Amino acid sequence: MDYRPHYPLALKLLSAAIDVGLALGGLAILTLVFVNAFLRGAAGFDLAWSLEVTAFLLLWSTFLGCAAAVARGAHMRVTEIVETVIPANAQRWLAIAIDIVILVLLISLIVTGSSISAHTWAQKTTVLYWPVGFLYASMPVGMALCLVFHVHNLVNDMRNPPDRENTADNAAANNDDQEPLQ
Repeated sequence: MDYRPHYPLALKLLSAAIDVGLALGGLAILTLVFVNAFLRGAAGFDLAWSLEVTAFLLLWSTFLGCAAAVARGAHMRVTEIVETVIPANAQRWLAIAIDIVILVLLISLIVTGSSISAHTWAQKTTVLYWPVGFLYASMPVGMALCLVFHVHNLVNDMRNPPDRENTADNAAANNDDQEPLQ
């Protein structure tokens, strides 16, 4: 379920800003890798700084991408066993329990990532002399954004529990509309 339509304006803007940052970061990674490979093959040298920038962009894109996925409700869930074995009213409580475990995990990652970032901030990268802690700061920042979206999603799910019967009926109706494969 894409939660973004239910977000207040501030969270919609935050989600859109993350999406723009991811698109620009991905474009920058592709450009740097392509240009560096071209220069290495055609001119016999490479841009040493591009490897550090690409590593920073890749790591930040990973954790910001996690936040973007939480906003969309797009993280993978395997629900077949739960839906067939556990009664519908118990499934809601199980989902809430899982969401609470995820909250604890996100808080743990924020605390641990902040500690790692703080302890490595004085170290510098080899070429650009950027703080290594800035590289590691991607984890607590990304997980904090995940936490913001996850809390809002959890509150939304608790206030508006999904109607399992309508969801199943809609899925069956959508499957009836599709032409059979031949």
